[in-house]
Amino acid sequence: MASLNGTFDATEVAPAVPLEVLPPGKYLAHLIESEMLPTKAGDGQLLKLVFEVLEGASARRKIFDQLNLVNRNEQTVEIAQRTLSAICHAVGQVHVSDSEQLHFKPLIVTLKVEPAGNDKYGVYREARNKVAGYSAANAGAATGTAPRPASPGPRPAAAAPPPAARTGAAATPPWRRNA
Repeated sequence: MASLNGTFDATEVAPAVPLEVLPPGKYLAHLIESEMLPTKAGDGQLLKLVFEVLEGASARRKIFDQLNLVNRNEQTVEIAQRTLSAICHAVGQVHVSDSEQLHFKPLIVTLKVEPAGNDKYGVYREARNKVAGYSAANAGAATGTAPRPASPGPRPAAAAPPPAARTGAAATPPWRRNA
């Protein structure tokens, strides 16, 4: 039993709602936390990263990633280093000695969703987000939602040629030359 130091009135506080996974897509975000931690096995280190979505319906949601930078498996380390390089290039900081140099700089985080199911050990896991990549914030628009198929709509009108180009036969469209 735990005393709540008085009476807690749940009618005065909105209940917490479970967060669903973010839809796959591109999100404008920035790194807000980073920390080097030992691996579960204790024989390596990983860089834990926490990003915050900056805009759209998912603004203020968190995205998590971890980079296994110290590991006996060389391929694991190479993958982590390449991912860290992508983050560095995306935020324009290619020489870094501390992960804080990457904080609060916008970039695009591309997410995918791993479906619910049993992992390789047979343990059931809920669906979850997984970072698929990082790119510069100006490299493409962030959607903040799942990509939508292009809808057919009116085609934009072609820009009129400058006045000098409108004279002469070469400036006349082919379908109007013999009219």
